Amino acid sequence: MKIVGLDVGSKTIGVAVSDAFGWTAQGVTTIKWDEADIHSADAELKSIIETHEIGKAIVGLPKNMNGTIGERGEASKRYARHLEEVHGIPTELWDERLSTIAAERVLLEADMSRKKRKKIIDKMAAVMILQGYLDQK
Repeated sequence: MKIVGLDVGSKTIGVAVSDAFGWTAQGVTTIKWDEADIHSADAELKSIIETHEIGKAIVGLPKNMNGTIGERGEASKRYARHLEEVHGIPTELWDERLSTIAAERVLLEADMSRKKRKKIIDKMAAVMILQGYLDQK
């Protein structure tokens, strides 16, 4: 069973997919969406779920450094519930503290330009979220 990892932001959703064995995460795309219209990413996400035969979704849960859940965390929880209802796959929330910072660091070490980093940072954060989950399991 393949697993999709999602880094849900207010304007974009970074997407990563595991291999069939659940060992590695690969970045797939960044979906542009409008958080005010929770359905705005449904068609593109449905296509990814069907193409990759996804059986589960891991949604990044941004917690504050003290472990509390703020506004962004609540938005991720809402999106996870939406995923289950619309796409019919189980979801699990995964603590994503510092995933975007870690992704940024990897891209900086690769000497990637700021313009290129901006285009793929969300996809890389999704990879970090999913890989963290896979490594833990």
